[in-house]
Amino acid sequence: MAVEKLAVARAINASLRHALETDPKVLIMGEDVGKLGGVFRVTDGLQKDFGESRVIDTPLAESGIVGTAIGLALRGYRPVVEIQFDGFVFPAYDQIVTQLAKMHARALGKIKLPIVIRIPYGGGIGAVEHHSESPESLFAHVAGLKVVSPSNASDAYWMLQQAIQSDDPVIFFEPKRRYWDKAEVNTDAIPGPLHKARVVRPGKDLTLAAYGPMVKLCHEVADAAAEEGKSLEVLDLRSISPLDFDSVQESVERTRRLVVVHEAPVFFGSGAEIAARITERCFYHLEAPVLRVGGYHAPYPPARLEEEYLPGLDRVLDAVDRALAY
Repeated sequence: MAVEKLAVARAINASLRHALETDPKVLIMGEDVGKLGGVFRVTDGLQKDFGESRVIDTPLAESGIVGTAIGLALRGYRPVVEIQFDGFVFPAYDQIVTQLAKMHARALGKIKLPIVIRIPYGGGIGAVEHHSESPESLFAHVAGLKVVSPSNASDAYWMLQQAIQSDDPVIFFEPKRRYWDKAEVNTDAIPGPLHKARVVRPGKDLTLAAYGPMVKLCHEVADAAAEEGKSLEVLDLRSISPLDFDSVQESVERTRRLVVVHEAPVFFGSGAEIAARITERCFYHLEAPVLRVGGYHAPYPPARLEEEYLPGLDRVLDAVDRALAY
């Protein structure tokens, strides 16, 4: 059994390396992904080992990168595209929404576009404007796209493998503030379904549902609550579209309370859809309203203010206390 402790960034690198080794149709494209190895060094060493025709440094043109990937996919390739930072994806939004997401339906199922778009996202690294966005709900709203986000190194490795093997386009959001968090990765394991949520900490008083960078925070909240005798269940959603509502429902039927946590603004965020669906499904089980904790409906602030903007321990604990007070 091949088990190794890896940081999230190194797990993604190992996953990309495995994909390049096993499938000659896999290509990596993006700004500075080759010689530099990416701004976070996630693709470090891949161009050296697989050549410039497999790991391709592109111009600074996100629309052109995604458009080229679509053309390559039509020719039988499996491009893995890196958007250097979350806020840089918007020049490619038209290509993603009007072409990539629609082609399969437009061709009545005859055309498949197996493209993965990797996007480092979220805050917590003290970056400048356009480098700390959380645009996942924009893509989850678009039919034809799969949207996923790992929270740990093992999921980063395996979910990327599954995304690359998928015949559908996948938006793969990587929590950049967790790139250096380490965990054991078993590269010989049989992974669970890509779009299945997972209970990562059992509890009985309330469910905390999160994905990507907020799962670690929810563990910290559960630790703090345990000191006061409260038992919180932590559910890692893993996939944002499709979203595993069945697992959320099963958890809520056990705990009877739900708090949804994400970095993205609460207004029209993914938590709103979860709250609405679970209220419909679990109305007679719930003992409190579904509460949401997230960013504010405002542009992402300068780095010196981001800790006030991002959900933190106290804000989530406050929501937990309000839910338990009903």
